[in-house]
Amino acid sequence: MSEGDSVGESIHGKPSVVAAFFTRIGQVYQSWLDKSTPFYAVRWAATLLLTAVYMIRVYILQGWYIVTYALGIYHLNLFIAFLSPKVDPSLLDEDEGPSLPTKQNEEFRPFIRRLPEFKFWHSATKGIVIAMICTFFDAFNVPVFWPILVMYFIMLFCITMKRQIKHMIKYRYLPFTHGKRTYKGKDDTGKTFAS
Repeated sequence: MSEGDSVGESIHGKPSVVAAFFTRIGQVYQSWLDKSTPFYAVRWAATLLLTAVYMIRVYILQGWYIVTYALGIYHLNLFIAFLSPKVDPSLLDEDEGPSLPTKQNEEFRPFIRRLPEFKFWHSATKGIVIAMICTFFDAFNVPVFWPILVMYFIMLFCITMKRQIKHMIKYRYLPFTHGKRTYKGKDDTGKTFAS
């Protein structure tokens, strides 16, 4: 490769000013994401506030229903991925790979999500921000009869959640467990303990 052929480099092999600027912006953004990781309640509260601002904007402007519908479908897909296990038990044979415990006496295996909580929050927030930006452009304000979109979304939500719940029941997993169950009991000496 000759000088200046790689992306973001000038003729003399040094990073260009534009590439250095966007690299720095990306680093600052990643730093803020890393700092916000442990504060899940604050992150979700900010996302809900952003959602409320978006909904108020759509209500006041009386438009952009297609954008809102697309945002709802995107959030539904994210939610389904959040509820689904990383390894789909329906695709595994009995002896192949890790499986979810199906009996009380089996070893505890934590539920591993296909879409982790942080990525769910980050993607949902980015979707809301992009939808908010779309409301500033009239090209995305397609005239539609919004009650049909609402009814279709409700039907789609119900059908999708019914299918997901059936899958959860069939393969006996619950995506909201927070650790191994603990039982109080007595040891050999008669002392009460919690394991």
